[in-house]
Amino acid sequence: MTLKKIIGQPDAGGITPISSRIAYENRWLKIREDIIKYPNDLDGMFGVVERNEFAVILPLHIENNEKTVTLIRQYRYPVGEFMWELPMGMWELKPDATPEMVAMGELEEETGLRAKNMIHAGSFYQGAGYSTQKGHVFLATDLTQHTTNREATEQNMTCHSVPLVQFEQMIETGEITCMVTIAAFCLLRSKKLV
Repeated sequence: MTLKKIIGQPDAGGITPISSRIAYENRWLKIREDIIKYPNDLDGMFGVVERNEFAVILPLHIENNEKTVTLIRQYRYPVGEFMWELPMGMWELKPDATPEMVAMGELEEETGLRAKNMIHAGSFYQGAGYSTQKGHVFLATDLTQHTTNREATEQNMTCHSVPLVQFEQMIETGEITCMVTIAAFCLLRSKKLV
């Protein structure tokens, strides 16, 4: 959801947008350039990345008192690295989809897992200093395995189940560097869901 700024009207922080234009746009995002005036009368500019909301899912398997987490590993072109991540995504072609619909769909698409239970743990902004994108964190349990349905661009993605203890160690040692994955786990842990 994009927050509408009204030209000439101060926002909640006292910043007044003077003008706004779309500098770049594709199917996944818009980059907006806003010329602003701060409350102290200082002129400024913000480059804002507008993106649809996304869902990030921690698939938790519990068998014989052992907890495992399903991760994906995929190549991330902007940083030139393969990364360990929780399943996540947004539906740019279905902007009216609920976060729960996106979570269920992305989980099955990327991992082939279907969850009987999907708990919405909370939400956060991915980069509030430059982006409007909001993420929703889900815990998926009571999982059954089905076939993945990855997009053509996700063919280098692989799926791996690791013990929860190993997942935590991967965060501690810096093997997992995905900010969204780490933040989602911290939110779930703070709510004592994992």
